[in-house]
Amino acid sequence: MEKKRVKSIVEKYMFPTEGTSYMGGLENRPVIAKSEGRTVWDTNGKAYLDFQSGQMGAALGHQHQRMVERITATMQSLMHSSNTMLNVPRLRLHEKLGKILPRPLEKSVFLVSGSDSIEASIDLARKATGGLDIIGLHAGLHGSTSYVTRSVSFNWDRKKHVAVAPHTGSVLTPYCYRCPLGLKFPKCEIQCLSASLELADANFTATPAGFISEPVLSAGGVIVPPDGYFTRVKAECDKRGMELIMDEAQTGLGKTGKLFGFQNEQRLKPGIIAISKHFGGGLPISAVCTTADVAKRAAGRGYFATRSHATDPLLCAAGEESLDIVVEEDMPGKATQIERWIKSAFRKMAKDFEWIGDIRGRGVLLGIELVSDRETREPANAATQKIYEYALDKGLIFQIRGVRELKNVIRLVPPMTSTRAEVDQAMSILYDAFSELKKKGTKRKATLRKKR
Repeated sequence: MEKKRVKSIVEKYMFPTEGTSYMGGLENRPVIAKSEGRTVWDTNGKAYLDFQSGQMGAALGHQHQRMVERITATMQSLMHSSNTMLNVPRLRLHEKLGKILPRPLEKSVFLVSGSDSIEASIDLARKATGGLDIIGLHAGLHGSTSYVTRSVSFNWDRKKHVAVAPHTGSVLTPYCYRCPLGLKFPKCEIQCLSASLELADANFTATPAGFISEPVLSAGGVIVPPDGYFTRVKAECDKRGMELIMDEAQTGLGKTGKLFGFQNEQRLKPGIIAISKHFGGGLPISAVCTTADVAKRAAGRGYFATRSHATDPLLCAAGEESLDIVVEEDMPGKATQIERWIKSAFRKMAKDFEWIGDIRGRGVLLGIELVSDRETREPANAATQKIYEYALDKGLIFQIRGVRELKNVIRLVPPMTSTRAEVDQAMSILYDAFSELKKKGTKRKATLRKKR
């Protein structure tokens, strides 16, 4: 499809998108026509390494052969079924998921999108506790499709929504590289949490119901809370009769080197988790998972969550197959290996390029924070954008992320099936991008000296 036609369709028929948002300017980006494995091709036949795994939904790779075969077979027998009746793929998925969930988690409700699962998780916490107030981290992002999920996506500017859901509020993110309190872990004793909860207690407008967080804050800049943080959060939740909700959309099912992201903190037992993204291997299905106790208390207060396509046999079969792939092909182990390769490459690059301020993340959810000065940690937003543009031109796709106005984190989310050769190719493109930026900076300095 020619660029002229693409722009014409966008201008005439697509709902407009704010230009400064990460979804803005789509008409100026490649138009994807084909995908396979870790590669996507645009309408001109140009290949790109997809190191953002689609919209995080292709973490098993595009068109994983087992997924294609399972989906094709299911389509020939049963695609849609009323959710007022059980179907075999749904029952198989409940059983499969229930068996691999860390105890005491075992119950599940199926929905369609990640935002669905967050809305349903919050409602579950409220019904189970009888409370209302929900708090989350100020760099967190949990969805955009409902009044509730937009209201707990604090990393977006909530003023844009005009009105937000009542009984929602944020606490400080434990962003150790840019500590909001100017302290250092572990001497800080996680004061950001203590101070935040003291304020939260003073501001609750009703009985609190839950605390929601991603195990690794992805859109906020791939922020990894310090060891023991969530154990402290869980203890504080227990004191207040709240449920800890872990949003595993971008961390679950292998991505962080564990089956679920929260398992990176030993002995942590959240009462509710939400999973989505690559749960369907490329098809849209999500789940809310909880304990028998939470489920019983919530059901007693009338808890109910569904969608017309929430338990479709096709989606449930895809969910079951994806779980089998994650476990049988050891996706957590593959993610851990990819993490080693990428972090090692960036540590070497950091010796040559001063922009690389922090290298962080877990498994295949990795963030490289770029700074203009390592001492002051001045965010290098402009340099990050130039790196992105160079890499895209050379055939590497990733996204830029950061806390609110900061857009200085290279977020890499390669599929867990990525090979060493593909990782090396991506790292080579990024090395060249930094080299080009350094070269231009040197030329600019030389020009300024001549002018003086």
